[in-house]
Amino acid sequence: MLPPVLAHMKQLGHKIFDNPKYDYDLNIYGIRNRTGTPNTFDDTLGVLYLWDGNWRGHYWNGTVDPGAYYLEHPMNVKGTAVMACGQYRGAYEIGTHRGKRALVQTGPVSVFRDYNRDKTIDRQGQPESGLFACNLHRAGKASKFVNRWSAGCQVWAEEKDFEEFLDICYKQVKLTGFKTFTYTLMDQWW
Repeated sequence: MLPPVLAHMKQLGHKIFDNPKYDYDLNIYGIRNRTGTPNTFDDTLGVLYLWDGNWRGHYWNGTVDPGAYYLEHPMNVKGTAVMACGQYRGAYEIGTHRGKRALVQTGPVSVFRDYNRDKTIDRQGQPESGLFACNLHRAGKASKFVNRWSAGCQVWAEEKDFEEFLDICYKQVKLTGFKTFTYTLMDQWW
């Protein structure tokens, strides 16, 4: 039986990595909090994978939305990137973000552009797809507010949590030989 997160992912039509031949073939996901408060780490970032025929999972506090600083000061003239829900197959690889270990975007993702320079996150209009450096990385040791930690990235609130996640990613590479990672972003459904 699939864990509830993967059952929902499957219901949305996304690929589930559940081949018992591959331990540590990761299902990496983000869940956007329905009643989210801007500039807080109130979303869920997680991973589920098979190990010896059984599901294992981990989840952590993070953000899937940009921080207040970049909402008010976009890096792009079209506005700040807000990742659209969807599955981004093989779009990430292990690399560095600002000199620290991260999963870096190497394939296209879709983003909305929030251009009105307020602290409210807007996801309106047609998303655009491309390479925007929407990486998966950590904030500080134990960050309370997003602020400058995200301009469209998916960010773990605590360094130790992200390091645990990244160790799992390294295990995928070691055990399966798969060097790319799929990320699935969903809105909260419960």
